Amino acid sequence: MSNKEKSAILLIYTGGTIGMKESGQGLVPFDFSQILSEVPELQKFTFKIDSYTFDPLIDSSDVEPAMWKELSVLIKEKYDDYDGFVVLHGTDTMAYSASALSFMLDGLAKPVIFTGSQLPVGSLRTDGKENLVSAIEVAAAKDDRGRAMVPEVAIYFNSQLLRGNRATKVNATAFDAFRSPNCPPLAEAGIRIRYNKALIRYPSSVVPLAIHTRLDTRVAILKVHPGITEQVARNVLLGSGIRAVIIETYGSGNAISKPWFTDIIRESVGSGKILLNITQCLAGDVNMNLYATGKALKEAGVVSGSDITTEGGLAKLFVLMGEYADNEKVKRLLEKNLKGEISK
Repeated sequence: MSNKEKSAILLIYTGGTIGMKESGQGLVPFDFSQILSEVPELQKFTFKIDSYTFDPLIDSSDVEPAMWKELSVLIKEKYDDYDGFVVLHGTDTMAYSASALSFMLDGLAKPVIFTGSQLPVGSLRTDGKENLVSAIEVAAAKDDRGRAMVPEVAIYFNSQLLRGNRATKVNATAFDAFRSPNCPPLAEAGIRIRYNKALIRYPSSVVPLAIHTRLDTRVAILKVHPGITEQVARNVLLGSGIRAVIIETYGSGNAISKPWFTDIIRESVGSGKILLNITQCLAGDVNMNLYATGKALKEAGVVSGSDITTEGGLAKLFVLMGEYADNEKVKRLLEKNLKGEISK
């Protein structure tokens, strides 16, 4: 399809607040095939907009990797029929889903834009209409060469387009629900949408879309905190059935210096587990060369997560462990920037 032809966009409604409307029984999902009547502003677009609704709809809190697989398969099946995809999703786990899709879709050359809302699209003060309209506009946008303007998995929310695997939900009630502290927005919407072309990742070559649906979810998360006990650390770091542990550390990658904690770390690594160090801080990165406690983790074999989000780290582990049985290979790839998820 040339840049002079009209675009075609597929709206994929998985569930979430944006697809709700008021009724006598409270908020209920509306028939998404009637989206043009619910959001008449969409009729002003000159290109084709189709919709697909998950059945059953999924509450954001109930999102599972099986849903990511279904979504990836759907996008691959419809890939040649559309110029871009807009995924309507509940906000609570949107950053997890966007992160997962960024690693599961390989060779992506078209936009996959996640969006949603804090208020139902039919509410008087809804943020849903602007989010939806702008997400569609981004998904359809092309540059002078006819390429997709943003051939990435991204989240559009409250006038900002964020790389999907760099975003995290930071507010449960305000319209600016998402932020990307370690990566500037890919685009910002005002009177017009301004794209940060220097930051957007464009494919170096045109290859068929491939999807990675073999996910290994044997990952636990240990948040270091004052008063953490030896038994808690041992249960997580040495737990049976766990292949990898994300350790959410203080500051630039620091943890407690008590010998028993370091001993458990060494024992965990020695047993073959993958340990990934991700800072609890919203902004900044892990530098295990800075302080003694960080150096102890590095010497024990803990892998640096750099400035990846927990959502991004979890998704990256799921996909890499699903693809590779060799934990050493997984560790090497964790430190590489595969999909723009880390700054280096």
